[in-house]
Amino acid sequence: MAKAKKLSKAPTTSDTASTNSAASSSSAPTNIPSWLTDSLPLPTLIVLDLDYTLWPFYSDIHISPPIRALSPSVLSDRNGEHFSLFPDAPVILRLLSSPQCNIRLAVASKSPVGDLCREVLKSLRLPETEIKGQPKRVIDVFTTGGGGGLEIYESSKLRHFEVIAKRTGVRYEDMLFFDDERPNFEVESVGVTMKLVGRQGLSWEELERGIQLWRERKGVVPAAAGGSGSHTGGRR
Repeated sequence: MAKAKKLSKAPTTSDTASTNSAASSSSAPTNIPSWLTDSLPLPTLIVLDLDYTLWPFYSDIHISPPIRALSPSVLSDRNGEHFSLFPDAPVILRLLSSPQCNIRLAVASKSPVGDLCREVLKSLRLPETEIKGQPKRVIDVFTTGGGGGLEIYESSKLRHFEVIAKRTGVRYEDMLFFDDERPNFEVESVGVTMKLVGRQGLSWEELERGIQLWRERKGVVPAAAGGSGSHTGGRR
């Protein structure tokens, strides 16, 4: 697989505070999302790819370990490059994993550097969440409580989902998957609904479209005019 996407850098250390402040107001919707209050069903499990879905870089190309935290939301590597999640992702993860939403979360990634990905997920923190007085690590939403776990290794996404289904007991039809690679639509052959994300990765808009698409597939809402775009919006 060709990897030609450019690295989207995180803010520099001096810009981190102002950027995080702006992001906290701009990335979260001004009101509670309508899909959370409309009484319609939600996916039992949302599965996320990592590279260019949860974060804007290739974990096996752009990061040169060791890494260290510059702030709860920004990491630096050996070369001084800065890394963070896509802007909307931290607040989205916080909401999805909250008791208010209570959707289980898992990761399915073909990255060949699983240990490094886990280190990144352990080092980044979610905004305004705490466990025993400490900021909640991003990895915790996938691995604690009802988390669906991490499948990070070179393999077919079908294999990833097979393992996730066995671990969680969740039916494929009750899963929603966000990914940036068209070939991974193969998971739809077993009943998973996949939403292809655009250039902004996991965003509020993509999340809403994905939930709408999943509901259409379940037959709980009529298909939107032109469809919700499970096979549109990608970069390749």
